[in-house]
Amino acid sequence: MRLDRIDFALLRALRKNARTPNKTLADIAGVAPSTALERIRRLRVERVIEGFHVEVNPAPVGIGLQALVDIRLAHHAQTAVHTFEHHLGSLREVLSWYHLAGATDYLVHVAVRNSDHLRDFILAAFTSRDEVEHIETHLIFSFHRNPDLPIYLEDEDDE
Repeated sequence: MRLDRIDFALLRALRKNARTPNKTLADIAGVAPSTALERIRRLRVERVIEGFHVEVNPAPVGIGLQALVDIRLAHHAQTAVHTFEHHLGSLREVLSWYHLAGATDYLVHVAVRNSDHLRDFILAAFTSRDEVEHIETHLIFSFHRNPDLPIYLEDEDDE
């Protein structure tokens, strides 16, 4: 799928606020509302837009502590990796994870009630697993998402 300046404008606006009304999106992109709607539909069908997400304030839902957990696997066989990723996906405390190259195999973002919950979770979820060789936990003091979207493809008309 080839993207142009209209697609890029829509993607940037939606990244900043996925609840932006269609008329506003059309104004930002400089197109008719029907065009904006059709473009966004096409971006979803082509999986350029993979979903819309809600940022939740952690405190009101009982999350008092977040951490990033570095995990190094003992074995890197494909079955071990798939099994471990399936395990990560089954844990409600796990918000997201990254499979990495380098000394750390996984960086796992977890959300828990408090430090006791974190300790118990790490022990139950990771140290008991045969495929896990090393764990290092980093507490998160604050988290911020950059709402801007870096786009490295340029529309030929803009060159």
